[in-house]
Amino acid sequence: MSTWINQTFSTKLRETKMQALAAIEPAFREIDEIAQMNTGRVLDAFRRYQLSDYDFRQTTGYAYGDAGRDKLEQIWADLCGAEQALLRTQFVSGTHALTCVLFGILRPGDELLAATGAPYDTIQTVIGFSQPTAGSLIDWGVTYRELAMTDQGIDLERLPAMITDKTKVVLLQRSRGYSLRKTLTIDDIKQACARIHAIKPDCICFVDNCYGEFVESCEPTAVGADVIAGSLIKNPGGGIAPNGGYVAGRKDLVELAAYRLTAPGLGAELGASLTGNRLLYQGLFLAPHVVAQAVKGAIFAAAYFSLLGYKVFPQANESRSDIIQAITLGSPEKMVAFCRGLQHFSPVDAHAFPEPSGMPGYADAVIMAGGTFIQGSSIELSADGPIRAPFAVYLQGGLTFEHCIMGVMGAAAELENVDR
Repeated sequence: MSTWINQTFSTKLRETKMQALAAIEPAFREIDEIAQMNTGRVLDAFRRYQLSDYDFRQTTGYAYGDAGRDKLEQIWADLCGAEQALLRTQFVSGTHALTCVLFGILRPGDELLAATGAPYDTIQTVIGFSQPTAGSLIDWGVTYRELAMTDQGIDLERLPAMITDKTKVVLLQRSRGYSLRKTLTIDDIKQACARIHAIKPDCICFVDNCYGEFVESCEPTAVGADVIAGSLIKNPGGGIAPNGGYVAGRKDLVELAAYRLTAPGLGAELGASLTGNRLLYQGLFLAPHVVAQAVKGAIFAAAYFSLLGYKVFPQANESRSDIIQAITLGSPEKMVAFCRGLQHFSPVDAHAFPEPSGMPGYADAVIMAGGTFIQGSSIELSADGPIRAPFAVYLQGGLTFEHCIMGVMGAAAELENVDR
């Protein structure tokens, strides 16, 4: 291994690796403890619901009485501290799951308040505020307002003035998205939900939980959130769920989301497990460990690129509530170089050369690196970012910490070439 490293990377990059590893080693104990705790919670749930290989079977057609599907949703609801869950491969993405919640709950004349500033780019098109979008919430008659975050987090002091009689849903985005703002911890979410419910008890606290599952010891619905949603090709799929998303929370809210996924009156009763449920169960079992690997990789990247002189968010010694590491590179050329270096050290499509391009739901051209086994999987090591100031890339995922190290060093090697 050392010979391969010596032949592949410069002395400076190898020495920086050793410095970064030495600096971050103390943080790994807590990460491992959280992973063990969450693995225990998953095992307890599997035992409690008596998981068996019968639950892995394939179903077709309407799939009425799909016992394996229903059991998986009971387990996920239990792990989220929620009344009910909808966990389906029929969700095409995390954005789709979030959209089903928003359109399931909101009606013309209702108001949506984003209390964590501008949401992720694809949710902006769902809302319809950044650009006119046919079929968006605003097109449907829902009003939208936004509360910017402070450097400390959610602006709890201004929150009461922002919530009106028309405010039906407050959206809290746990992860930073394409921004350098603070990620919400579980404690942040608990405080915000308590504050929102104190101001307006019937207001619905909806958390975009993407990239946050299993990073801490519980999920937002266990501390006051009414409903959450996310993607199975991020954290909870453990790197092997082939696709899908989830919604979890209050029973009535999950049912409304299910009516948007299928049809009113049908809801969660339909939805075939066309390829069986084994990969979903197995991915959920692996998820706490895989998430821990990704968190370690993010911390290593923070330490590594900080030592190389780049601004990183969060810092290596800061607490984590998601798997994303933002690295400010300062130019489009460096963003492209970073992604090409990472791609070159990917297990799939390592020969490809990422180029910025337009993508559905994004206002700017986006550069992406992701040689993943599952297309678009961001629990696997990947990086992306919109080509706009401050020209930051957002690194996430990593099925193994060893691969995270190689990918980070590969990205740094390409940056070396740009600086020459």
